[in-house]
Amino acid sequence: MCDRSHLVTQESDDRARRAARKAGLIAPKSRWRANTIDNQGGFRVVDRHYNLIVGGGRYDLSTHGVIEFCAQKSSATLPSA
Repeated sequence: MCDRSHLVTQESDDRARRAARKAGLIAPKSRWRANTIDNQGGFRVVDRHYNLIVGGGRYDLSTHGVIEFCAQKSSATLPSA
């Protein structure tokens, strides 16, 4: 039997990763020792070209946070008409 809540979580995680990829970023999710002082168990956003952390340095971004961060990043890099 398939756990529905796991599927919903996976779908929102995938949505966050797609938003990051579209903005030229990577959004890895922590799987190691969640809820420690330096690891909140969420996402971090990394610049793909320079391998620099640009958001969520303590893995403290939610899926919604990643999507918002990437939307702001995308709108900031678009040339104005």
